[in-house]
Amino acid sequence: MAPSSSGGHERRRRGPAERRSNVSLRELLDEMIQLTRHLSQHAPAMSPRELTYARERLEWLADEIWAETIGEPPRDQSSP
Repeated sequence: MAPSSSGGHERRRRGPAERRSNVSLRELLDEMIQLTRHLSQHAPAMSPRELTYARERLEWLADEIWAETIGEPPRDQSSP
């Protein structure tokens, strides 16, 4: 993204059609956002085991998002 004159980054305008063109990527991103929101609210009360699982899930989601973004085929790993 190109920097704007205000020092930030300009967002490319994307219409609804583009958002719908890669549904699997959108679903992965939505799941990551949901998990991140849950963690931001509940992490202090979670057990070490729950936190470990959440970290593994976030890492798995990040790998899946990366693969989906660059067009790699899905890995043969089972989700946590």
